[in-house]
Parts: sequence; structure tokens; C-alpha cells
Amino acid sequence: MYPFLTKLGGFARREAVLVISLVCALLSMIAVPPDAAYASYIDLRVLCLLFCLMAVVAGLQQCGLFTVLAQRLLIGRKQLRLLYLALVLLPFFCSMLITNDVALITFVPFTVLVLGHIGRMEALIRVVVLQTLAANLGSMATPVGNPQNLFLCSYYSLGFGAFLRVVLPLTLVSLVALSVAALWTRGESIEITFPQQEHIAQPRLFALLCLLFVLCLLSVVHVLHYGITTAVVALCLLLFARGLFARVDYALLFTFVCFFIFAGNIGRIDAVRHALELLLGRSTYWTSVLASQVISNVPAAVLLSGFTDNWRALLAGVDVGGLGTPIASLASLISLKLYLRAENTSLPRYLLVFTLANIAGLVLLSGAAFLFGCAG
Repeated sequence: MYPFLTKLGGFARREAVLVISLVCALLSMIAVPPDAAYASYIDLRVLCLLFCLMAVVAGLQQCGLFTVLAQRLLIGRKQLRLLYLALVLLPFFCSMLITNDVALITFVPFTVLVLGHIGRMEALIRVVVLQTLAANLGSMATPVGNPQNLFLCSYYSLGFGAFLRVVLPLTLVSLVALSVAALWTRGESIEITFPQQEHIAQPRLFALLCLLFVLCLLSVVHVLHYGITTAVVALCLLLFARGLFARVDYALLFTFVCFFIFAGNIGRIDAVRHALELLLGRSTYWTSVLASQVISNVPAAVLLSGFTDNWRALLAGVDVGGLGTPIASLASLISLKLYLRAENTSLPRYLLVFTLANIAGLVLLSGAAFLFGCAG
């Protein structure tokens, strides 16, 4: 009995958001018993595209694409501040295509390796915190960068141009701010070498995965039906890379299902619906930012989308709302876990630097959101 409880507790800690979403869904089912309307809650397009993207990106990571890219950029004699800038901007730009969590899973361990190799571990907290902000902010630039963008683009049938008009100004402000923060250090030159040079593994599989990624992008922008892309991706994985099925984050997919059910049921409870409509009527932006701090930005997007047509403020709010508390974006928890695996780490120091940096980013980008009319 006790080993089972220990495993259950470990699972709950690893998948806290999934557990919370499941509890919320079950509680909402008490208020709104299951009926035929439940089928309309589930956004199958979002689930299929998430599955495809996670599988393909996991394959690209397995082929070593991102490690090779990082090595090519960093090797040789560098200015220390330019090294920090490269380490921060790698997850910023890569997260636009491979999602914020995958970018951090890839580049935080790489950063620990690089800083340990050159004897600059005292900078680890600062660099990892900036990488976390970079992944969360860079990922908002594209529909595939994070799950909430993919969901909102699908839910509101957003064109790429309309989407960019909201996120591009915020992305540019983020890029400038992160670059200044990364470059803010003393100037000195260092030589960076690696024990062995990485190369792309399984070139044929890599080429296939690149093609599948293009198909995913075409489905995201509604050029290709998601059903065709899902069938092609699943068939290719089955024939050439069955191991990638196991690398898909099914917990995230089930989390979405739970919050679809929760949000759908909440929308049928008059008192709750009126309360949310009242809050969103006062400020969609701040409601989404504050909701993100408590339940994270992905569930906040799913929950609040059913109560407002102001998609611009909601999109800006849940993207900027990824800054703040460690649970505002699930990717922030990933980088924290990876940091704590390094030697001589300090959780209190990390949380202090993380909180100060996130508050500064939240204030700066909220000001930019109102300045550029994204939060109105």
C-alpha cells in the first residue's frame, strides 16, 4: 500500500497541473452531470496538432539538431557578455518553433555544461533565469511556440497577420530587454571548446522530421487539414520512429481534455459565468494575467476564452501572464528542476532572482501592451 501511495505522490508532484485539472473537471461534473453537450467541449484540432508537434520536435531533439546548433554558435574565442547573450537568445528564438518547455529542456542542461566548463558557475542563476524568461517570451511570437497560442488561434480562427499584430511589438520589446540584461556584465574574452563535436544523427530521419514539421506549420495556418497531417505524422512514426510515440507529453494532452471539460461546464453555471463576464468586462488583459498566476497561462486561456470576444487582450494577457509566479508558465518549473540538478545550487537565491526578474518583465511588458493597444 505504501509503495503505491509513494508512487502516487510522486506522480502528483511531477504532474501537479494535470492533477489540478482533473480535480477541477470532476468537481465541475458534479454541478453539470455528463450529457451529450460534453462532446462539443473538446477541441480535437488543438489536441491533434499538439500531438504532432510534440512528436516531431522530440524527434528533432533526438537527432541532435539543437545541440549542434548551440555548439556551432558558441565554439571559439568569445566575449563573455556575448556568450551570455547567445545562451539567452538560443531559447528565445528556438522556442518560437519548438515550444518554450522543449527549448528549456534542451538549453538549460547545455548551459550548465558550458558554464561549468569555463568556470563561470556563479553566473548560472542569472543565465538560467534569463533563459526562462527568454523561452516564455520568445514562444509568444508564433502560434506553435506555446500551447495557449495554438489553442487561441484555433478557437478564434485567427489569421497569422492578425496574430502577429498583437504579439510582434511585445516580442521586440522582450528581445531588447533580454539583450540588455544578458550583456550587462564585465568584458573579458574566453575560449570555448567541447570534448567532442556533435553531428546530426540519423540524417534520413532528420530530413523526414523536417518535412513533417512543415506539414504541421501548414495545418496551424489552416492551409492543410489537421486530420491529414495527423494521419501522415502517425503513419511515419509508426513506420520509421516508433520510439517517438513514448516521448509525447500525453499528460499535457490529458490536461487539455480536463480543462476543456472544466471550462465547458463552468460556462453552463450561471453564477460563475456572470462573475467571469463581469471581471473580463472590466479588464480582459488583467483578468487573464492574474488568472495565469494562479492556474498557469494555458488553463487560463482555455477557461477565459469562452467568456470574451476580446481575443487581443486575452492573447496578450496569457502570454505576458507567463511571467510572475513559478506556476504562471509550466516551462518555468522545468528550468527550476533542471537548475536544481546542478551542483551547489540555492533554491532561495534562485527564487529571489526569478521573482525580481519576472516582476520587472511583467511591469515592462504590461506597459508595452497598453502602449501598443494590445491590452485594450
